[in-house]
Amino acid sequence: MASSPLPFTSLHLQFVSSKKPSSKSATTSTSRRVVVRRVRASVSEKPYMAEPAEVVSDNGEGKLPVKKIPGSYGIPYVGPLKDRLDYFYNQGRDEFFKSKIQKYNSTVFRTNMPPGPLISQDSKVVALLDGKSFPVLFDVTKVEKKDLFTGTYMPSTDLTGGYRILSYLDPSEPKHALLKQLIFFLLKSRRDQVIPEFQASYAELFETLEKELGVKGRSSFPAANDQAGFNFLCRAFFGTNPRDTKLGTDGPSLISKWVLFQLGPVLSLGLPKYVEELLIHTFPLPPALVKKDYQRIYEFFYESSGFFQDEAEKMGISREEACHNLIFATCFNSFGGMKIFFPNMLKWIGRAGVKLHTELATEIRSAIRSNGGKLTMAAMEQMPLMKSVVYEALRIEPPVPLQYGRAKKDFLIESHNAVFQVKEGEMLFGFQPFATKDPKIFERSQDFVADRFIGEDGEKLLKHVLWSNGPETQQPTLGNKQCAGKDFVVLMSRLLVVELFRRYDSFEIEVGKSALGAAVTVTSLKRASF
Repeated sequence: MASSPLPFTSLHLQFVSSKKPSSKSATTSTSRRVVVRRVRASVSEKPYMAEPAEVVSDNGEGKLPVKKIPGSYGIPYVGPLKDRLDYFYNQGRDEFFKSKIQKYNSTVFRTNMPPGPLISQDSKVVALLDGKSFPVLFDVTKVEKKDLFTGTYMPSTDLTGGYRILSYLDPSEPKHALLKQLIFFLLKSRRDQVIPEFQASYAELFETLEKELGVKGRSSFPAANDQAGFNFLCRAFFGTNPRDTKLGTDGPSLISKWVLFQLGPVLSLGLPKYVEELLIHTFPLPPALVKKDYQRIYEFFYESSGFFQDEAEKMGISREEACHNLIFATCFNSFGGMKIFFPNMLKWIGRAGVKLHTELATEIRSAIRSNGGKLTMAAMEQMPLMKSVVYEALRIEPPVPLQYGRAKKDFLIESHNAVFQVKEGEMLFGFQPFATKDPKIFERSQDFVADRFIGEDGEKLLKHVLWSNGPETQQPTLGNKQCAGKDFVVLMSRLLVVELFRRYDSFEIEVGKSALGAAVTVTSLKRASF
C-alpha cells in the first residue's frame, strides 16, 4: 500500500544536527551512511519544515538529499482511469513516463499503472525510471515478487490449469526452488539439441521467406518466425515435431490467443479506443473462451514430455503441475520472448545498414571456417561483434519492459540525484527501457551502437543490461528471480544472427507496429557472395 498523510497536522518535528562521524567510519566509502538528526516533537508549536537529511552515495563520491517521493495517484477511480487513458491513447507509453519525469523533475515518482479499475484492486506504484534505482527490483531481500509477474493484476489461474506458475512465485515460497530446479534440469538435459534443432527449424524459415519474396516481393518475418520458433522449442526440448502430431501447425495461433487472455489488460491492439477499453482493459476476458485451445496445447505437451514429468515426480511435483509449468516456460516465456525479441532485433540490425551487415557476415563466416566449417559454441565465442549486437538489441529494446516488486520493509532508494524513503508494502515499478537507455550510464544511449559491448570497457557495461530480470553479469539461481533460461535466450538470439549472415550478405525490411514486437516485413535478401 502507498503511504498516506497522517492526520496529526499539529505535530512539530525539529531536527538538530548530530556530531560528525569518526574518521574511521568516514573512510569506509562503500557503505551507505545516513546523516542522522535527533528529533524533538512538540504538539503545541506550528509545523516546521526541516531541511532534508543527506545520504552518502553508494560509491562514496558525494551526498544526495533525502526527498519525499513526488507524484500523485489522483482521485480514487478517476486518477487510475486518467493515467490508463494517457498511457494507452492520449500520450502513449513512452511519452506518459517522459512527461511525468519532466513534471516532477525526478526519475522516481508516484503514479498509477494499467490496467486499473476494474481489473486491478490497487494500481498505485512508485516508478523507478533510471539505471541507478531500477536494480532494487532484483533484490529479493528488499522486494517480494509474489503474484507480480504481470504487474498490478494477476490473470486467473484457470488459464494455467489452476496452478500458480513459477513466474508468479516469490523465492521465499518452497515450491519456487523446486520448479526452477526442474527448468534447469530441462535446459541441461537437452542442451546438445539446441544448435542442430535451431539450424533445422530456421533453415525452414529462410526457405519460406525466399519463396514468398519470389512470389509476392515481400514476406512477413513474424509469421514465419512464430512457426519456426515453436517448432524449434518442441524439437529441442522434447524431440517432437509438432507437425507430426494432432497439434499440427496450430501451436503458434493457439498460444497467441492464450497469451492475449493473460496480457490483454496491459496491451493495445490498435482497436478503436472505447472498443479496446471495454473489451480488454475494463474486464478480464473469460478463461472459458480459450479452455479448449489450452487443452489441445496441454495434451501435446503431456504426451511429449514424459522424461520431464518423470523427473518432476522424483522431486515431489505432480505430473500435472509439472506439465502446466512446462507449457508456461515454453510457450509464454520462451516462445513469447522469441515472438517479441527476434523481430525487434532484426529491426535494429536491418536499420543499421549494409556496413554492419558486411562486418557481421565477414566475422561470422571467418569464425566458422576457422573451426572446420562447423558452427559450435567455441566458434561463436570468436564473434565479438555478433555478441555485442545481440546485447545491444537486448539493451535498447528489452523483451520484457515492465518489472514489479513489493517492498518487504522500509528502505532507501537512490536515483542519480536524490534518495527516497520507500515504505513496507508499497508497490515498486520499473520501466526497463528507460533504465537501460540511461544517458548517465550509456553514451549515445538512444542509438543502436553495434560494437558497444566489445573490449574491456564494453564488457564492463554488461552489468547494466537487465533484460533477464537481473544484470547480464549475474546468473540465475534457485534463490533469485532471474530468468532460468537467461543463457538459453542469449544463445538462441546469437544463433539467429549467425544463421542469417551465413546465408545472406545483407537484407532490407519495412517496419510497422504490432501489439507484441515489431511488424517486420522482409523486402530483400541478398544471398552470400563470399
